Amino acid sequence: MSARVPSPTGTDSLARKLESAVVARIGAARYGLWFQRHTAFVFAGRDLVVCVASTNFQDWLEQTFGEVVRAAACEVCGAETRVSFVVDADLFQQADEAKPTPAEQPAAAPKPAGKSPAEPARKPAKTLFGDSPPLPPSPPRGKKGAKTTPAAPAEEIPRPTARTAARRYKLLADFVVGPSNRVAHASALSVVEEPGQGANPLVIHGPVGTGKTHLLEGTYAGFRRTWPDSKPCLVTAEEFTTRFVQAARFGKQSAFRRQFRDCSALLLDDLHFLATKRATQEEFLHTFDALVADGRQVVVTMDCHPRLAEELMPELADRLLGGAVWGLLPPDATTRLEILRKKATGNGPAIPDEVLKFLAQHLKGNVRELEGAVNGVRHFARVTGRVVDTPLAREALGDLLRHAVRAVTVGEVDVAVCAVLRLSVGTLQSKARSWAVSHPRMLAIYLARKHTSATYGEISTHFGAKTHSTAVAAEKKVRGWVRTDEALALGDREWGTKDLIDRIERELQR
Repeated sequence: MSARVPSPTGTDSLARKLESAVVARIGAARYGLWFQRHTAFVFAGRDLVVCVASTNFQDWLEQTFGEVVRAAACEVCGAETRVSFVVDADLFQQADEAKPTPAEQPAAAPKPAGKSPAEPARKPAKTLFGDSPPLPPSPPRGKKGAKTTPAAPAEEIPRPTARTAARRYKLLADFVVGPSNRVAHASALSVVEEPGQGANPLVIHGPVGTGKTHLLEGTYAGFRRTWPDSKPCLVTAEEFTTRFVQAARFGKQSAFRRQFRDCSALLLDDLHFLATKRATQEEFLHTFDALVADGRQVVVTMDCHPRLAEELMPELADRLLGGAVWGLLPPDATTRLEILRKKATGNGPAIPDEVLKFLAQHLKGNVRELEGAVNGVRHFARVTGRVVDTPLAREALGDLLRHAVRAVTVGEVDVAVCAVLRLSVGTLQSKARSWAVSHPRMLAIYLARKHTSATYGEISTHFGAKTHSTAVAAEKKVRGWVRTDEALALGDREWGTKDLIDRIERELQR
């Protein structure tokens, strides 16, 4: 795909001249690799818009070839031509459908206009947010019917980005299941089997590195294999925002809405990115309502429970709470060991199981930290020429092991808060409601959520509350204190919230 133009008259020839000018500057091979399948040139008056498939590729392409394209545009169209790089939603979908494989060679670059008279006239394509052909119908509600060959092999479903065709979607089958994520994983499987039924929307929340994006990508890949005629849409909240802004800028809101409201299922990553963007939240809310009302599946991920999301519209939070909301927590020791074993099966020096057990015992971080530990041990063994064993792991990961956060319990958090604020142990579990007790109790609840794997219900029970909503409200309250660094008069002095939390966390690590 080399150019898309708003009309069949005039600009098709201009676009082809521009392609030829770019080829003359960077060569046919580089043009075929980075432009031929991944960009489109659109002329809007004196402006040239270079459409790309994703935000990441947009940044890279403009940084790498921006001056080349601008020079070519000046040569072909005149020095007054303005050039901009934007994300094109339609191109994003077409990149998804292209399904390139690693064995594919870059497409040949276009030849300059006029040198191949026998070449058939190129069919004018769509404008930036122009009309797009109707998408396949939504999958049946609860019935798969006859299945056809999956749209892509189970082992390889490429991302709809132009940055690298070799990157694969993560699969639900590769997700390491444990107590911290079992329900969320089961829910993801269920919506693949019966989209739009029961868990709609499915909301998965949790800290960084706990598997939210893996579950989202796995759900998308599952839709593509289980319902090969469906058209699910996987997008980050940042990309959704970018497309919405560009649609508004070009007056193509209707096409933008068709893009997302005609899909079979919408999967949105990092919903919390919309927190400060009221107009985008409203647009997403309307999209959400249209999809759910028609029985189509919505899956979102975010970094916290919808009730705790700052600056999220109450209407949107209510919609999310109307579905299945499941949290992910950092993995426990058993799950960490299984994750390490899976990460250690790739290329590189073999890592004995006793080394993996040592790492699982001493590293309490997220999945990315565990993956980094495996890579660090292998690299250290490779460059030193030593055999992988526990002493080598200690040496390779010395800094990481020294700074690994010790796993703590709710009771230990309780004791640490009491120690710092000079309260008697057990005070926070009493029924006292004065601010001198209730404020430390709320801090303890906040820190218990941050540093332990306990659920809201378990935390509420520890502190004598009847329902888990008490813990939810307390955590939200303290988040507000942290954001403004609220001054708290507790114990025998006045504290800034951040300083107090830092002091309690240091007490926890003693």
